[in-house]
Amino acid sequence: MNDNTLTKYLEDHYTQATARAYGREIAHYLQRHPGAGEYRYLRILDYIGECRSQHHNPQTVNRILASVKVYYDWLCHSGQRRDHPAGSIRLRDNRHKDVQLQDLFKPEELEGLLERKNRYADLLTRNQVVISLLIDQGLLLGEMTGLRTADVRLKEGTIYIKGTPRTNARTLPLKPRQIMLLHTYMIRERPRLLQEKTDALILTKLGMAERGEGIYYLVSTYQDLFPDRSLTPQTIRQSVITNLLKQGHDLRVVQTFAGHKYPSATERYRQSQIEELKAAVQKYHPFG
Repeated sequence: MNDNTLTKYLEDHYTQATARAYGREIAHYLQRHPGAGEYRYLRILDYIGECRSQHHNPQTVNRILASVKVYYDWLCHSGQRRDHPAGSIRLRDNRHKDVQLQDLFKPEELEGLLERKNRYADLLTRNQVVISLLIDQGLLLGEMTGLRTADVRLKEGTIYIKGTPRTNARTLPLKPRQIMLLHTYMIRERPRLLQEKTDALILTKLGMAERGEGIYYLVSTYQDLFPDRSLTPQTIRQSVITNLLKQGHDLRVVQTFAGHKYPSATERYRQSQIEELKAAVQKYHPFG
């Protein structure tokens, strides 16, 4: 392994602090498993099992898995592997399923994300496309990275979302602003970025198919706008679904929009104002 090459990859894709954290976890992983570069899916699952036995905090295990995924991202990026053995691994350790509505974002707050000045001028349209798909269609990361150029139907003004283990396939309307954004991105920016043969709609700044980490990082750069709340692709999606229900849209309509397989999944986002107020009081005044 060329450490400098890995270090450069981390520095190019993540903030300085995140790159250091990933680097430490990856170094620890390779120290314990020097043959990890050849590992397959099941062997990586064994390693995660080892981590579970040593760390009882689910967040720690998820952080380790994220670092392992980044390591295999780099192997694929550098041409050392063609497959990503950890790409489909998802952990469900003690995840709280209640949606914390008091922590979510109003429609006007989400709209403000599109107006934020972009750090990378050459990625302006690409980043606006990503943010618009999050705040207008409420997509999951896996749905976003699964988009292909053929899924965008500008003449019809729609976008096709493939099904995932968590969601149903669906065709959603595009907003007028998105049609222009997507047209500009697909005709001008995407061809300029493209560095590998792929039909993935969303590309990284290095011209590769986006795997999700870049989207997560992009959203994190807006976190300073909301210092008291967690801004992630997940909380944006939760906000979009919650706002639709608050606006009076029928539960079944919102279920179809979100791709939820069961009405109960959508029902979790519906909460009375009294219950929402109680949740806020418990958060900000725990002894009140």
